[in-house]
Amino acid sequence: MRKVVSFLAITFIAFASIAGNNRTNPQKHTIYCGIAFYNQENLFDTIHDEGKHDEEFLPGGSYHWNTLKYTHKLSNMAKVLSELCTERVKGGAAFIGLSEVENSRVLDDLIEQPALKEKGYKYLHIEGPDARGIDCAALYNPKLFKPTGCKLIPPTGYYEATGYGTRGFLLIEGNLLGERMHFIVNHWPSRGANSYSREFVARLVRNIVDSIQSQEHGAKIIIMGDLNDDPDNKSVTQALGAKLSVKKIRSPKDLYNPWAITLRKEGKGTLLYDNMWNLFDQIIFTANFLGNDRSSFKFFKNEIFRPEYITTKTGRYKGSPKRTTGSGVWQDGYSDHFPTQIYLVKEISLK
Repeated sequence: MRKVVSFLAITFIAFASIAGNNRTNPQKHTIYCGIAFYNQENLFDTIHDEGKHDEEFLPGGSYHWNTLKYTHKLSNMAKVLSELCTERVKGGAAFIGLSEVENSRVLDDLIEQPALKEKGYKYLHIEGPDARGIDCAALYNPKLFKPTGCKLIPPTGYYEATGYGTRGFLLIEGNLLGERMHFIVNHWPSRGANSYSREFVARLVRNIVDSIQSQEHGAKIIIMGDLNDDPDNKSVTQALGAKLSVKKIRSPKDLYNPWAITLRKEGKGTLLYDNMWNLFDQIIFTANFLGNDRSSFKFFKNEIFRPEYITTKTGRYKGSPKRTTGSGVWQDGYSDHFPTQIYLVKEISLK
């Protein structure tokens, strides 16, 4: 057993940042682990996928998409992804949820980009039914996260209720540095649909959470994605049931959403529309990530990742995310969303 603990400790130290030793116990170490989400804003290749409406992103389409633009897009996105969570974790994020990726080909190309390849990222993806062909996916560092299951849960009843299709929910299970976790990666219906549409899928996600919790006592669940609603909108607070204040938590099974403070009190968002910030890109988690007992992973901090180079510097949209294409003009940018990230913290003892 002593050898196993020592091996885990070495792994923690090598790939997660050491915050500092406990001075009264030099063998106790504090470990940070990063979790992130990033909307890729139309990460399409230049090849037509049969049955998908991807014509805009073909060489003859409205975006005049070509190999040059595609390779620049891959390089740009890989740079941002490689830097997520590196403020506290030298090796970067252990797990990154993605939305708006076209297929497994673009993910193959993405993880081969030098910025990501050197970190050894792998991906999880299941082709979904979206008409345009955009899916959710996840990148993970296999030295930190060991997936044990991945499935795409369909939005049962959504078409019958609304008359439209929408994306499913990517459920990934695995072990994060030895601790079992469940991730649900989302991309809810756009603001082109009414609030009822997002409330409907939020209830479906709540059902997934309830199902996991009924089967696994103390399950740790992280919900992430582009929800196309703000933290205090009805879909998040009522249909999903996420609490915006720690004071309102009543059970370890409750969901906690730290992002309302970021948007409403700090005035920070992930996308700018009509000169107003929205914060659609959220990472929500079960309340058993809260508390001071750091013998297992606990929530430490949440933040929007917005370095200057992914920010528009001048003009009408100054301060907003620097997107790939704006007003019909290729800007060689990144995404129309800023990524979000959280840090988890844990204390381990070396024996």
